[in-house]
Amino acid sequence: MQGNVILNSKTQLLFSYGTLQNTQVQLETFGRVLEGYADKLLDYQLCHVKIEDASVVELSGETHHPIATPSSGDFVDGVVFKITQTELLKSDQYEVDSYQRIKGKFQSGQDAWVYVKV
Repeated sequence: MQGNVILNSKTQLLFSYGTLQNTQVQLETFGRVLEGYADKLLDYQLCHVKIEDASVVELSGETHHPIATPSSGDFVDGVVFKITQTELLKSDQYEVDSYQRIKGKFQSGQDAWVYVKV
């Protein structure tokens, strides 16, 4: 019963520039395909990080994932997804320790979560 209360909570916005855009990753992580719209994360650029977590590598099919690092004047293209609070916690479990979740600054002016370099 408590789970239903959480699932009905306020919609969260999550920006993805990497593997969370992968349909298989979405199905395994959230149990559904996410809906979203294109946006740009401001003042960041992409680098890559080696993934040591075997379950994440197996799910994504990639040993290196993109990671956003601060870079004034640059931007990262991606997608803003509408998710629940419960799904946001599931995305926290999916992301490895190299990433931290913050509120990003976006071209659209929207307020959304994003995972960036620790």
